[in-house]
Amino acid sequence: MSNVLKVGNIVDGKVINVKPYGAFVSIGSDKKGLVHISHISNDFVKDINEFLHQGDVVKVKILSMDDDGGKIALSLKDANSELKIEQTSQEDIKEDKVIEVHHKSFATSNDRVANDEKKTKTLEELLKEYNKQANDRQVDINKRLKR
Repeated sequence: MSNVLKVGNIVDGKVINVKPYGAFVSIGSDKKGLVHISHISNDFVKDINEFLHQGDVVKVKILSMDDDGGKIALSLKDANSELKIEQTSQEDIKEDKVIEVHHKSFATSNDRVANDEKKTKTLEELLKEYNKQANDRQVDINKRLKR
């Protein structure tokens, strides 16, 4: 683990506690930070336990720190996206290949190749998908509230 903790650094950490709103990660001998549930994945996270467990070793990006280093905000999804992009070779981009960066529809390449070779979703398709997810979440909430 890095001795110098700065905003923007990607560091190794160990999950020490998992709560419904996020996970506390130890990023140094005496430092810990919170990965809020919204910074776990690019996808909707219904149950954080599907992604993280106590004792997991993860790479996290430092989003913010208090002046005294007391409160540290971390991001799992930002760290993983940056690491995957760094691993992408420049030759693949020069050859106009579409490179999958995340397990769902996030790709890097130039716009022409992305539009020509990979079928992109239209706004209408994205809205339908979003509405379905929102409706599914509302049904789940209603079931839990027994409406």
